[in-house]
Amino acid sequence: MTMNQLFIKLSFFSAVLLCVFIIGCANKGALNYDFNTGSGSAPLYPDTFFAVISDTHIYCPSLGSSGSAFEKVMFSDRKLLLDSIDLMDFAIDNIIASGVQFVLISGDLTKDGELINHQILAEKLRRLTDVNISVYVVPGNHDVNCPDAVRFIGDVSEPVATVTEQEFARIYGDFGYNSAIHRDSHSLSYVAEPVEGLWLLAIDSTRHRENVPGQHAIVSGKVSQQTADWIASVLREADNKNKAVMVLLHHGVVEHWKGQSKLHGDYLIRDYLNFGRFLSSWNVRLAFTGHYHAQDITRADYNGRFIYDIETGSLVTAPCPIRFLEIKNNVLNIRTESIVDKIYPGTDFAANATAFVKKTVMLEAASVLKNYFVSDKDTAIITDAVGDAFVAHYNGDEDPAKRPALDKSKLGLWGRFILSQQQYVLDGLWQDLYPADNNVSINLNN
Repeated sequence: MTMNQLFIKLSFFSAVLLCVFIIGCANKGALNYDFNTGSGSAPLYPDTFFAVISDTHIYCPSLGSSGSAFEKVMFSDRKLLLDSIDLMDFAIDNIIASGVQFVLISGDLTKDGELINHQILAEKLRRLTDVNISVYVVPGNHDVNCPDAVRFIGDVSEPVATVTEQEFARIYGDFGYNSAIHRDSHSLSYVAEPVEGLWLLAIDSTRHRENVPGQHAIVSGKVSQQTADWIASVLREADNKNKAVMVLLHHGVVEHWKGQSKLHGDYLIRDYLNFGRFLSSWNVRLAFTGHYHAQDITRADYNGRFIYDIETGSLVTAPCPIRFLEIKNNVLNIRTESIVDKIYPGTDFAANATAFVKKTVMLEAASVLKNYFVSDKDTAIITDAVGDAFVAHYNGDEDPAKRPALDKSKLGLWGRFILSQQQYVLDGLWQDLYPADNNVSINLNN
């Protein structure tokens, strides 16, 4: 590599960083939050037993299951789309057998908001309500007014019906909306009381109203000032009535690895630092989120208050987890069941599903490195390390002792430089922030 070529690459890299910085600054629109400045003690969480699943991404094979257009989508992501209905049925069987009182689903219910996929999921969820297990859902960025709703025919795709905000609330009326104590007129947010003394604040953090036909759906999340004000009114009322509150939303309210906001800020709600502090100021101690397809629990502390962000991995991404949670004596006990190795006994489904995750992550990373003119040899080395890191993070309880060694001496000069700029990603993903992610007890007292 000549000095001139190196200068061109460095200039390109610097320009990209500058653009990212400018865009990032433009996206940080802080709201005016009604923080609780009182010093009152938090209400005790009532004893209860419930389950959480996330990012079910239901997909009907009638929308296409072969052809180059479908395969391009399949290998650009890590979702087991063609197994989504089987995984949902298997999860429901396990949930019914567990004896839980209610179920939370933290968004991305469908592949891309296709009407038929919403209808299929609603039919599946009635199996739960038919045996008196309540279900509460919130939308994800793939679910409402989604311009990516298509069917696949050979090497092309064509639009199919998606759902409006009103249709979403109607389809999932029996799963939160019809029994809501309060509804937000500016979003699909609502409040329910799954057990006496416990309020579930279901927050619509999506930007579906901003989606534009012909463009991809907006991935990032935020709430409007009107919704923030509505949330404050709910939390004030809950405080006055001595109700314990937990929230359900799609986007994270706490970073799940050091550097997540830098690389993948779209997976955290906008202004997440203040938003988490806002919720915790009103003694909200539990937030159930999804979106990132990872099993991770993280705690944030704010001036003597705290909140746990309990992120649940996607049901269609290995390890395909279900969380079972019991609150007893104000202690939350979490047990995770991964169904990827149980759904098709006697097959290689689990190993293939995990390999599929790593492969799709590596392909995505390779496309990024290509933009930085990284050589094929260096790309293969770096993407292998990235794939291992994300697989570990998706499974949760990352163990640095199991981190494969990366021999940087095998990289060229430019490959080593690019890796040095992204080293924080590998280090962050392999460091499991407090507490444990899959099986853990959390004391909810002051």
